[in-house]
Amino acid sequence: MGTGLLLRLAASELPDQKRRKTRISGSVVGGVAAFLLAITLFFLFHHCWRHKTLRISENAGAAPTNFGYNDLLDDIRSTGSLLLDLSTLRAATHDFGEGNMLGKGGFGMVQKGVLSDGKQIAVKRLCQSSRQGIGELKSELVLVAKLRHRNRVSLIGVCLEEQEKILLYEFMPNRSLDTILFDSEKCKDLDLGTRFKIISGGARGLRYLHEESQLKIVHRDLKVSNILLDLDYNPKISDFGLAKIFGGDQSEDVTRRITGT
Repeated sequence: MGTGLLLRLAASELPDQKRRKTRISGSVVGGVAAFLLAITLFFLFHHCWRHKTLRISENAGAAPTNFGYNDLLDDIRSTGSLLLDLSTLRAATHDFGEGNMLGKGGFGMVQKGVLSDGKQIAVKRLCQSSRQGIGELKSELVLVAKLRHRNRVSLIGVCLEEQEKILLYEFMPNRSLDTILFDSEKCKDLDLGTRFKIISGGARGLRYLHEESQLKIVHRDLKVSNILLDLDYNPKISDFGLAKIFGGDQSEDVTRRITGT
């Protein structure tokens, strides 16, 4: 009788075990399905994001009209700068000849030019394949429109013809600070008084950017090659393509991409 009772109890437990197994199997299948659905959604999202990114990068090499050409023209007019044609710049730089080279970097090159009225200029020709390109140009235009200081280099004009992105600045006879500091002969001209003038002028320029200008600006690419010197060795901060505008009370920021110096 005891054996029969045990068998009946065991038999009565079998449906519960089957139900538990069914629930476990259902949970496993549901989990696998949810996992596969998540993977599918991830790849769909990644594909769409990649397609959008490629489309944006392809547009980066297109004509300026794709970047809001009219907005750029408004920015240029707001700076009081000239919109010059490419033929004028070719004549001023002898068709961008190597003999007029002042400097070269990942952004492109800077050359000396002379306009028809005899005015000397520095021509910054952004590389068409530059990753910064139009963004750098717009950043410089916006900031130049807001900044007025004797220790900041002045923008004279802009050229956007034939997909070119060219900025024209006042010419600085003593070029950039690095060309003097790292030259064993030229650096002899930097006596104590001249060095103090360069240091204090650069500091005034930075203080203006950080505290006194209409916008609080972090340059993000301040180095000796971006400190230009006029005939009397007065320093002027240049190249605001990577500069970042901070809010009035903002004291720090987080960037997703390492840039500048």
